[in-house]
Amino acid sequence: MKYDFTSIMDRHEMDSISVDGLGRIPGFSPDPPKDGFDIIPMWIADMNFPTVPTIPEAIVRRAAHPAYGYFQITDAYYDAIIQWHLKRNGVSGLTKSHIGYENGVLGGVLSALNILCSRGGSVLLHSPTYTGFTECLKNNGYSIIHSPLFQDSEGIWRMNFEDMEQKIIKYHIHAVVFCSPHNPCGRVWEREELAQAMALFQKYDVYVISDEIWSDLILDGHHHIPIQNISEDARERTLAFYAPSKTFNLAGLVGSYHIVYNTWLRSRLEKESSLSHYNSINVLSMHALIAAYQPEGHEWLDELLQVLTKNVDFACHYIQTHFDGISVSRPQGTYMLFLNCTEWCSRHGKTIYELEKAGWDVGVMWQDGTMFHGACHIRMNLALPLSRVQEAFERLDRYVFHSF
Repeated sequence: MKYDFTSIMDRHEMDSISVDGLGRIPGFSPDPPKDGFDIIPMWIADMNFPTVPTIPEAIVRRAAHPAYGYFQITDAYYDAIIQWHLKRNGVSGLTKSHIGYENGVLGGVLSALNILCSRGGSVLLHSPTYTGFTECLKNNGYSIIHSPLFQDSEGIWRMNFEDMEQKIIKYHIHAVVFCSPHNPCGRVWEREELAQAMALFQKYDVYVISDEIWSDLILDGHHHIPIQNISEDARERTLAFYAPSKTFNLAGLVGSYHIVYNTWLRSRLEKESSLSHYNSINVLSMHALIAAYQPEGHEWLDELLQVLTKNVDFACHYIQTHFDGISVSRPQGTYMLFLNCTEWCSRHGKTIYELEKAGWDVGVMWQDGTMFHGACHIRMNLALPLSRVQEAFERLDRYVFHSF
């Protein structure tokens, strides 16, 4: 490969929550490991790979100029987004006017809800549910109505359209927060599923807030379909949110964006997002996105997806052959596993929290899955060099699942 996905980065004292935040966020972060075990960070959803070199090169080049005053977003920023979506997902007709900056996807989701719902209003989400959705919706007074996903005979996560319709009717729902690909399940939705969902939302006049931040991280054999590409109605009733942060490991720079085709919705969203007076792009974030969305970024991402696919293949095969009582649906996108530990915990008389702690003790920093509405689940980040993924599973095999 041209790019480096095998070196082990030392992230200590580099402001990384995934290694320096252990034990510092009560109820959220894992505990530090016992003596003798180094940290394998597999909880926070960022990657342990160096990003594409064009990004630090662009940041250093701009930072070298000793003035950081007021600035305007350049056309190069918008052009980079337009070309990226055209080449990655075949999106046509996207123009500068449809794109708007957001500090973060969650902030954009809340701004969208504020223009679509009354405070206290009911919002439909699928469960398992990304903990960020849960926290920000509750903190802002919205009532979350969950429609549980289910696993079919092949273990693939599916939407329950009958349940969705019943809850839309019962709770008078007019807004849904949709996750595509799904976090934490890693499901990449098929066109037929998206079309059925959008037909249901059109029938009951439900607006769609679509978090597509993971849309570049699609594993081998699958393809992301933007919800706005499903139909003309989907294009008009959907507010979609994206960012280069998951794709290129840029969360610390801050910077997301929305794509909204409906003029009325877009005007309302931009007004709502501006009310805090703190929703403005950082000059270095702008240059980082432009650098990320260049040909080198496409090339780097294609190699990354090969690496992630191999990591997922290894992990799922290892679980199937070594960890009796642990099940997982192979993710089709993202770099997260969502382990169902129900059977194992039942057999061994352990709680999910005891199991999580046993992993933390030996340096496997996986994440509590109950906060994602998994009854007895663990979320696990595989965006590390394969050697570290292998080491993590060997530790789990030796110290946790067969001796704990």
